[in-house]
Parts: sequence; structure tokens; C-alpha cells
Amino acid sequence: MAAALVDEEINNDDFYALLNVRREATQDELKAAYRRLCMLYHPDKHRDPDLKQQAETLFNLVHQAYEVLSDPQSRAIYDIYGKKGLEMEGWEVVERKKAAAEIREEFERLQREREERRLQQRTNPKGMISVGLDATDLFDRYDEEFEEPGSRFPQIEINKMHISQSIEAPLTTTDTAVLAGSLSTQNGNGGGSINIALRRVTSAKGWGELEFGAGDIQGPLFGMKIFRNLTSQSFITTHCGLQFSSRGIRPGLTTVLARNLDKNTMGYLQWRWGSQSAMNTSIVRDTKTSHFTIALQLGIPHSFMLMSYQYKFQDDDQTRVKGTIKLNRASQTYFFPIHLTDQLLPSAIFYATVGPLVIYFAMHRLIIKPYLQMQKEKELEKQRENSSSTIALKKQEAEAAVRLMQESVRRIIEIEESKLGLIITNAWYGKFVTDSSGRNERAKVIDVTVPLQCLVKESKLILTEACKIGVPGFYDPCVGEEKSLKVIYLFRGVLHQVMTADNESLRIPKQSHRIDTDG
Repeated sequence: MAAALVDEEINNDDFYALLNVRREATQDELKAAYRRLCMLYHPDKHRDPDLKQQAETLFNLVHQAYEVLSDPQSRAIYDIYGKKGLEMEGWEVVERKKAAAEIREEFERLQREREERRLQQRTNPKGMISVGLDATDLFDRYDEEFEEPGSRFPQIEINKMHISQSIEAPLTTTDTAVLAGSLSTQNGNGGGSINIALRRVTSAKGWGELEFGAGDIQGPLFGMKIFRNLTSQSFITTHCGLQFSSRGIRPGLTTVLARNLDKNTMGYLQWRWGSQSAMNTSIVRDTKTSHFTIALQLGIPHSFMLMSYQYKFQDDDQTRVKGTIKLNRASQTYFFPIHLTDQLLPSAIFYATVGPLVIYFAMHRLIIKPYLQMQKEKELEKQRENSSSTIALKKQEAEAAVRLMQESVRRIIEIEESKLGLIITNAWYGKFVTDSSGRNERAKVIDVTVPLQCLVKESKLILTEACKIGVPGFYDPCVGEEKSLKVIYLFRGVLHQVMTADNESLRIPKQSHRIDTDG
């Protein structure tokens, strides 16, 4: 994830930031910004060969940005998908369309065609390993006088195990085959099963599935499942099956109606007919930090009311620890239920509740968090090393832009000084370090006084709401880290100061930026 963000920052060519216009800019605003930068970077204005070559590079970049944003179709593609959308094969055969929705549909069609060529290389493996541990000997032991010699240490045994695995194989863009198998053993007895399912997406609102299965515990199974979106907030699923066994054929039917109650809450109504018929209603709320369920069932032979709450301990590496030990890594789940005691014992309750919490917080604070931070820093450092040549090129482009701005900046400063207007005295961009940070960190900033002064027009400076890396004369001094812009300026002879986040817009001068020098 960090690597992807680094790549995105390094290769950030924001056309709106380059022209310093709003994303809603009109054709007149685009044309005015383009003409202004053309006058600044036109190669014919520079006699020095090096400056002339640098000006030509920047002039071509500005021209590319204007061509894209001034064309309604190209602009719609860029707004939705960025530069990668413009580079996608197939746009040359697309007729000129005005609506962004039509362009989105065409882009998705091209993506589907590309995905079809990758179908044979894609699978979606999922698996779970569950190991049951019997630790009752820790708390439920005979007194020492009844113990056998050599049995001083408590015994922890594995009393059950379950392993399941499934693989999805796309056959076409609408058809998928699913192969799944499982093995289980408990107290010396075990069994297994295998299932094959064929799934077809019938429309954007639904799909159907045929299932065939067999196992040594239960006989062959034939089933069918149908899913359908009723509205954007609700759906229904129906599953019917025939279970073959030595006692005959047992049919079954299950229907579930579900609806989104809010962003994190689902409501379910379920009707099940077969060997264990029942009606069930439940509400499930799942957030980033907790999971809550309340359910009521009326059925034969079981009727009950259930309420459960789980608090999720979650770190940046997506490893979750719950009441029992459950770890999710990639598409594999490792589950370790631990049986502590057969009766209510204070010591067992303590070790099953308080103990895991203390261990988790201690490990998270002392081991997991420092390790993840170290891994993140290593990954960023490695990515910076791999991208050092690209970063160096961006730095050269920014320095070249600053050299090309010098003459224009001198004229702007003369005009502004003559009317006590806006003078940028100092400006820095990058990562700033405060005294309260508690680390021996060094500020990673670059001087952007000249690029900002070059943008001053009629005693005003306006920066749009975009990443400042795309502004001419800027580059990224600290890839992968949060950046800010600090500006100190004079207006009407009075000193002002402002600091803003990287993606925030900026308008100066403002009365609130004034530095109070009284007293």
C-alpha cells in the first residue's frame, strides 16, 4: 500500500495544479492560464541553449495539459481516471461524446476486454485452518496427592481440527467455477467432503449457482442458489437442495431477505424449510471497531434469542485477534478455539478475559507496533531508492522552472513594490518538524519563494485545492510523508504568515495572516 502511494506521488502530473486552475475552471480560465504560462516558458524567449531546452520541455508539458483540459471528452476521461485513462488503448475508436457517464461506460467496456485476456491467470483461493485446544488441565486438576508421578505439568491437547480450502476459476466474464473441499477430525473420528459449483452472473442485479457435493459423512448433494438485488438497499437469496442418504432424499429450502438499515447495519429475515424448519430475524451491525448481533428464532426443534458483541483489535497489517485466537492473513484464516474449563472458575474466567487483553496490548505496544513502523519505513526507503532517478529528474525540472521564472519574478516584484503590494519574502514546502515531536527529526523542505512570487497577479496569490507537487517549480522533498506549505509575505509593508496543508487551497493576502508586532 505504501509503495503504491509513493509511486502515485512521484508520478503526480496534476494538470489542474500545473495550470493553477480550479477543477471547475471554464474555457476562458483555462485559456488565460495557458497564455500566461506560454509567455513564461516559450523557448523563443531564451537565448541560452540550456534554458532554451528546459523551456521547451516545460512548454510541451503545459501544452499537453491545456490540450487535455480544453477538450470536453479528454477532460472527462482525465477527471474520472487520470492520465492512465488517457493512455488506455481503444479510445481512438470512441465517437465524440459529451456525457461523462457514456465515457465511463466505454472505459469499463475496454477494461472488461482487457480482463478477458487475464482470466486464465486469475484465481481466488480462500482457506481456513481451525485447531481446537483442550486446556482444561490448567484449571481443573486433582490435588497433588492424587496425581501420578511425573504429571506435575498440565497437559494441553489438540482434540479437534478442521481444514477447508476453495478456489475460484473464471471461465468467462460471466461464468465461474468453484472447487471446495474440507477435512475434519474430532476425538479420533473424522471425515471430509468436496463441492463443485458453477456460478453465472445473469445481470448487474443477480446471479445463479448450481452446486454438486459428496462426502463420507453425508451422501451426495445437489443444490441451486439464486441471488437478486431488489433495490439499491435490499436483496433476496433463495437456496434449495436435495440431500441423498441411506434414509432417502431430504429436500430443503432457505430464503433470506436482507436490507441495509444504515451504512453499517443490516437487517435479515430468514425462512428455512426442511429437517429443521425455522423462521429467524436478526440485526447485524459491523463497524471497524465492533460487531453486534441480535437474533430471534422460532423453529423445530430449536427456538432461541441471541445477543452478541465483539470488540475488534485491529492493526495496520490487518491481523485481528478476537475472544478466541483468530488470525486473518491474506485469504487464509487461522482459528484456535481453546477449551479452558467445564465449570465456572474465577481463575479460568480471568485468564480467558483479562489475560488475553493484557497480553495483546503489551505485544501490540512493545512488539507489533514498532515492527510495523519499522517495516513501513523500510518499504518507503526501498521505494525511494528505486525511484531516486525519477525524483532527481523532478528536482531538475523544478530547478529549471525556477531559473526560467527569475526575469518574470523581478518584474513582478518591481510592480508590487511600487504599490506596496504582495511580496513573498520566504516560502517553504515539505515536512516541518515541531519541538514537541519528541524525535530527533530533520525538516525536509524546499524553498518555493520564487515559484509563488511568479504566481502573484494584481497583489493576489491563489492556489487551488490540489497537491502542490504539480505547481511549476515544486517537487516532492519527502516522498510518502505529509507535507505543508509555509509562506511569509509582506502586504502594504506589514509582515504576514500562513501555513496550510498540502491539498488545501490558499488565498493571500488575508487579515488573519497578519503578524501582531505590538508590544
